Amino acid sequence: MLNIAVLVSGGGTNLQALLDSEARGENPNGKITLVVASKPGVYALERAAKAGVESCVVRRKDYASSEDFDAALLKTLKEHNIDLVVLAGFLSVLGPSVIEAYPRRILNVHPALIPSFCGPGMYGLRPHEAALARGCKVTGATVHFVNEECDGGPILLQKAVDILPGDTPEVLQKRVMEQAEWKLLPKAVAMVCSGEIQ
Repeated sequence: MLNIAVLVSGGGTNLQALLDSEARGENPNGKITLVVASKPGVYALERAAKAGVESCVVRRKDYASSEDFDAALLKTLKEHNIDLVVLAGFLSVLGPSVIEAYPRRILNVHPALIPSFCGPGMYGLRPHEAALARGCKVTGATVHFVNEECDGGPILLQKAVDILPGDTPEVLQKRVMEQAEWKLLPKAVAMVCSGEIQ
């Protein structure tokens, strides 16, 4: 049984998808044992509390350097015997020390079909705005392993989502979450926990 930490920065909709999937018995080889938020007061912390999952806040601005932040995050993960780290809308960049401590054990979900609309600064509504500005007919989501390159790690799963006439970035974001992110992320986590993906 792998201990899973989910790292969040906002509402925690992907966290909820993971919690719901776990409650349905879809990940028999893993359990979410910790939620780490990048700031206090985010709704994801309430979701963790409702599910009976321990949570804490590790805030980048509380540390003098990114290395100090990484050390604090790593200490928190180690203290909780975390085996797998899942980035679910976590807006702080992980440094080399964290990535090296969890090789092929950090997953991220990105709201676009990598290699499109990814990399530094491409988060939140921006990938959806970029897809619409480009006139794309499809977009989607990608779950990938995290390495030192932003959105550059090996791809595990992708799912395409149609862009419809009249879509706004907000409408498209919701459709990508519902049709792709909330399905792909729990599936990828279960596959890693079962050893199907290594």
